[in-house]
This record gives sequence, structure tokens and C-alpha cells, in this order.
Amino acid sequence: MAEPSWQEQIRLRLAERNVKQNAFASIIEQYRRLAQQTKLLKERNASLLKAVGSVRANPSSSTVYIPGTAAGEENPVRAAYMASLESQISSLRDELASVYKTQGQNAQRLLAMNETLREKEELSRIESENLRKAREEIERLRRKVDQHNELMMEKDRTAQVLHDEINTLQLELGQIEERNQTLTKDNAKLLQRWLDDKQGQANKMNEAMDFYEDMRSRHQAVVNWRGTDGSQAPPSGTASGNGVRPGESTESTMTDGQRSRPQTNQDQSPNG
Repeated sequence: MAEPSWQEQIRLRLAERNVKQNAFASIIEQYRRLAQQTKLLKERNASLLKAVGSVRANPSSSTVYIPGTAAGEENPVRAAYMASLESQISSLRDELASVYKTQGQNAQRLLAMNETLREKEELSRIESENLRKAREEIERLRRKVDQHNELMMEKDRTAQVLHDEINTLQLELGQIEERNQTLTKDNAKLLQRWLDDKQGQANKMNEAMDFYEDMRSRHQAVVNWRGTDGSQAPPSGTASGNGVRPGESTESTMTDGQRSRPQTNQDQSPNG
């Protein structure tokens, strides 16, 4: 509920002050009436005592009204009594006027209180409506909070599943990296073996080329020797300068008398 405004606070404080001030208003009013009645009685007693005193001073005057008495004659007791009654009537009239005035004030206060009550009822209705809306809003927010809690729980479960999958993938990745390292080492070993094999083949080829060059130089020497000593025939049964006996096949020699280069397999695999 909203806090009251400063006007409402002032009104409440004034109402509290009026309640405190009017707490003994009835007692004060009764004492006032009692004092007024006491004053009237004292005045009446004083007038009666004065009339009794005048009668004692003048015994010839009668204290009782006689119908045959002249109208001009006055009875002191009766005059005092009449004065007392007139004073009471005047006091009662004043009191009646005060009562009428109080009744009017009470009627005005009643109207004001009715108006205040109506305003309070309207304010209470508005506050009740606001309270109902606030409760509905609280209920809606509670449902929303529950939905958010369920969503967060679902996200937590999903995050846990993803975390487990990440751990599994990291484990698999570690295994794959370990296998890749093993394969890299194996490939390095195989490559080294292949290079060693190729190096051996190249060394053999170089040896064959050296042998070929040596045989070619010898053959050239034999050809030159034949050119200078063409009339001399080599002894029968001996091999020629190129190392081939008569009648043997010369498949390894070319048309110019040079030995062909030995064939080697160049398409070997890296494993040799």
C-alpha cells in the first residue's frame, strides 16, 4: 500500500489532536451546566432571601396573592420568583440556542465525515484494486521465475552433457595426437630407410658407372691399338680387346663398339 501524502498525514494528526482534546468534553460540559445551574440557584436564593427580608421589614404587606387586591400592588416574593423563572427561561433559551448551534455543527461534522467516509471508501476501493493487480503481477512474476528456474536447470543439464562430450572429445583427441605422433615417427623411420636404400642404389650406380668408364677406356685403348697394328692379328683362342671371344654374342655392345650402360630399376618403392 502506498504511503499517505502530506495532506493525509496532517489530517490524521489533527484528528488525533481533536480526539485528545475532546476526550473530556462531556465531563466539562456537565460541569459547565452544573455551574450554570448553581449560579441560577444562587441568584434565585438571593432574590428570595431579599424578598423575605423586605417582608420582614414591612409586615403590613401580604405574602399571598389575594384576587381582590389591586393590580398596582406588588408581592416581593412573587416578583423574586418571577425574576428567577425569567432568568431560568433565559438560561434555557441560551442553552437551547447552544444546543441548536451544537446540533448544526454536528450536522456539518456528520456531512464532512460522510464525505470523508465516501472518499475513504473510494480510496479503499482503489487500493483494493491496486492490491489485486499487485497480487496478479506477483503471481505472474512467480510463474516467470519458475519458468526461468526450469530453463536454467535445463541449461545446466545441457552444459553438463556438453562438458562430458568435450571431455570425451579431448580424450579422443589425445589418443589421435598420440597415434599421429607414433605414425610420424614410423613415417620418419620409413623415410630414412627409403633414403638409405636410395643412397645405396645411387652408390651402386656410381660404382657401375665407374666400372663402365674403366671398361670404355680399355676398349678405346684396344681400338687404338688395333688401328696402329692392323696387320697383326690377335692370337686365336684369345679374347678381343673388348673382352668378347670370337663367336660369342655381343648384345652388350653398341654399333660403335662401346658397351651399353647397365639397366637399373628406378621405380623401386621407398621400402627398397
